Amino acid sequence: MHRRPRRDRPGLVIILVTGTDTEVGKTIATAALAARATGTVAVVKPAQTGVGPDEPGDLAEVRRLTGLTELHEGIRLRDPLAPTTAARRARVPLPSVESQAKSIDDLARSHDSVLVEGAGGLLVGLDGDGNDLSDLATHLTAPFTFVVVARSGLGTLNHTGLTVEALRSRNLPIDGLIIGSWPAEPDLAEQCNLEDLPVTTGVPVIGRIPAGAGRLDREAFLAAAPGWFG
Repeated sequence: MHRRPRRDRPGLVIILVTGTDTEVGKTIATAALAARATGTVAVVKPAQTGVGPDEPGDLAEVRRLTGLTELHEGIRLRDPLAPTTAARRARVPLPSVESQAKSIDDLARSHDSVLVEGAGGLLVGLDGDGNDLSDLATHLTAPFTFVVVARSGLGTLNHTGLTVEALRSRNLPIDGLIIGSWPAEPDLAEQCNLEDLPVTTGVPVIGRIPAGAGRLDREAFLAAAPGWFG
């Protein structure tokens, strides 16, 4: 059963960053959202897979690009798989989405913005019961919204539409779509998708991250990021 999000604390906002698939640019989009945010910002990665204990993960990339130090990683698993699968193979328990939501709510009490980067797509399992990012959201008490990071090319209309439909069916708020890697010279399909995504999903495209943005140094990234939205 999904609970409606509480809206009794309008001054605090949690942004849950999900994607239409893996490798669509969620981490760079999360860093860009952090770069344009005002006030105190924390970034959370509930589950990181595909990295060893001493290897840099997604939050290290956020730190490199933004300089943020309020970075909170939940569980880390070596296999590059969905968290539920990687945890099963490693024979380690995953924290419940209820406990993950409580940790995020705690951060929201002391920060102006909390960005939460999911794992893979929306319905990828995050705990031992198979609950996903949408389930985690229903346990939050601070106000929250979702942004969906999508591809620019062929297939994105279907994948983005399915993700938006899944969020709407759960009565979860959506702030907008972000194209995770926008080419310098978009082809015909990409140009049409930019026009068609808001029409087919009913959700605006609020940002376009230039292809290769993750290769920028911190100064250039921070200066450019606000211009990728709007």
